Amino acid sequence: MNKKNEPIKLLIIGAGNRGQSHASYAEKFPERAIVVGVAEPREFQRNLIRDKYNIPEEHVFNDWRDAAKVARFADAIILATQDQDHRDPAVAFADLGYHILLEKPMAITEKDCIDICDAIERNKVIVGVCHVVRFSPYARKMKELVASGVLGQIITMQHIEPVSVWHMAHSYVRGNWRNEKEACFMLMAKSCHDIDWIYWIMDEPCKSVFSYGSRMHFREENHPEGASDRCIDCAVEAGCPYSAKRIYMGFVESGNTGYPLDILTNDTTADGVRRALAEGPYGRCVYKCDNDVVDHQVVNMEFASGALASFIMTGFSDKRSGGRASQLHGTHGEIHGDGRFIKHYDFVSGDINEYDTKLGGNTIFSGHGGGDVGVMNSFTEAVIKNDQTLVDTSAKNALESHRIVFAAEQARLERRVVEL
Repeated sequence: MNKKNEPIKLLIIGAGNRGQSHASYAEKFPERAIVVGVAEPREFQRNLIRDKYNIPEEHVFNDWRDAAKVARFADAIILATQDQDHRDPAVAFADLGYHILLEKPMAITEKDCIDICDAIERNKVIVGVCHVVRFSPYARKMKELVASGVLGQIITMQHIEPVSVWHMAHSYVRGNWRNEKEACFMLMAKSCHDIDWIYWIMDEPCKSVFSYGSRMHFREENHPEGASDRCIDCAVEAGCPYSAKRIYMGFVESGNTGYPLDILTNDTTADGVRRALAEGPYGRCVYKCDNDVVDHQVVNMEFASGALASFIMTGFSDKRSGGRASQLHGTHGEIHGDGRFIKHYDFVSGDINEYDTKLGGNTIFSGHGGGDVGVMNSFTEAVIKNDQTLVDTSAKNALESHRIVFAAEQARLERRVVEL
């Protein structure tokens, strides 16, 4: 459908936070992409996309199944439904010939991931899985350095994802990814990015994995004495690190009306947020929720060469202390990175080379360190040129790192080493 060098036409399937974020690419780069349709069951979010991109009513749908019933009218879909709802629309739209930008994770079971891969292969459509941390300038520079051979052979890697305390409470205790039956396990929901990043940097098959992790803190027995079930009227709320009142009213006071307030309510005024805290799930005490996902986890990986990698996810971090960080140790040097700065130590010369990968400006396109706009650049270029190699997070590639995640969760639950 797409003519070379024309903007690709996008159909948004799922108009939540991630769907809106990816769609906004068309505002900044109209020469590369335009939004021509939306499928979303929630009226407010559906109409938000409809109005922002002037979508005709015939291309506005309550359900993705309705969009799949009409003649193909776009080049690609952005599939940003909930994690457990990826498999069926991905297969259906691949069978209709749509290219797919697929939010991570691909799916929450290995079988569903394989079904998606099979549909993509038989239809020869282009897919980009949104492992956005690969696409930041920081990640690209790290990959460039490792691939250049300056480390010699990699011996060990350490990588940490420090989830800020407010984000842990928001998404994984009170929010959409708090409960495995309603979403999926924590390592897949939050950290498949990181396992994929490790796999991508190591650039060799993972041989075996082992993992520890549990829901250690966010449990009812840790409910503070005198605390109520909701933060809005809690006598001890002021001394709680996870106070919903302080977290969300803090965003109101800062003038932020976007994420995360727009997850709580469509009315992001002070009164609207207070009402959401009094009535909705995001005002609950973190010790009285129906959460069951882990709040900390360690994954140890052995790769084909014998190199080892260790990953830590912790839900107990201050965002101001920094983001994802890594240390790579090789036979000829080592690299320390903190998500922005990369420092390379050369064992032979003794030289220390430092790189600053900070993006200029502070816009919505700096999300995930520039990874959000990076994956959109790669995907749109791949579709325009009909070349899957231009977006390296293909479904087949993502399946390999997803398999490490599935194995790690099996290892955690069974408390044993799992061979891949």
